[in-house]
Amino acid sequence: MDTNCSYCMIGTDNSLVDAFGIPLRELPASNLILFREQSHRGRCIVASKRHVDDISDLSEDDAAMFMLDVRHVATAVHEAFSPTKVNFGAYGDTMHHLHVHIVPKYEDDPFEFGDVFAMNPGRILLDEEGYGKVADELLARL
Repeated sequence: MDTNCSYCMIGTDNSLVDAFGIPLRELPASNLILFREQSHRGRCIVASKRHVDDISDLSEDDAAMFMLDVRHVATAVHEAFSPTKVNFGAYGDTMHHLHVHIVPKYEDDPFEFGDVFAMNPGRILLDEEGYGKVADELLARL
């Protein structure tokens, strides 16, 4: 754990994660975070419980467990929201903590279908009830 890392500090008052996400559940090798910007309905982040910069920094067993978490969340996203496709983003050059963005893409969606996803394409923020509905749909399938 690194007390200067936002992903390591999930659940504390000083976590940057709270500004862009809502921690939902602890998984075997990771934490699941609902992304606040919901232009891509169901978008979330799977962040490693271990403070590592890259998946190659994990043992084979830990990497397999992390990727199994990613797979379980992606499956839940497919079941909950029926996207046309799910994109995965693992960019480590801005946040030095292993995490994967799970981004549902919808063919009839005005945001970037057939293109790389942007961080905040439409700035669609929900109210607490809206986040609760998305979270409930996702968590019911995990």
